[in-house]
Amino acid sequence: QVQLVESGGGLVQAGGSLRLSCTHSGRTYMYAAMGWFRQAPGKEREFVAAITWSGAGTIYADSVKGRFTISRDNAKNTVRLKMNSLKPEDSAVYYCNGDQVGLADLATARYDYWGQGTQVTVSA
Repeated sequence: QVQLVESGGGLVQAGGSLRLSCTHSGRTYMYAAMGWFRQAPGKEREFVAAITWSGAGTIYADSVKGRFTISRDNAKNTVRLKMNSLKPEDSAVYYCNGDQVGLADLATARYDYWGQGTQVTVSA
């Protein structure tokens, strides 16, 4: 059974930090690259960051490069997103997802299943 559970969101002031976690289960995510995505009200879901199965490769959206760091712990089936220097425009519901594809394809793939996400709100 496929399952994604995101956590760690909250309300933070601009310039602050948060660390999000995603626990995944199911064959879909075995040996899969994993990514974080976000959706703000009235906007389409957008790619944020992705990491290879081994953790050796990462890519980031230009808007978060240098501020966010993606990591993973395969022993715990967990992917994390450390977010520093948060801005009000980072406010969104954050989701994780993954597949056994390259990072570039992961960023643009369409997914049939999403978890409930975790809300991040950054106040000015």
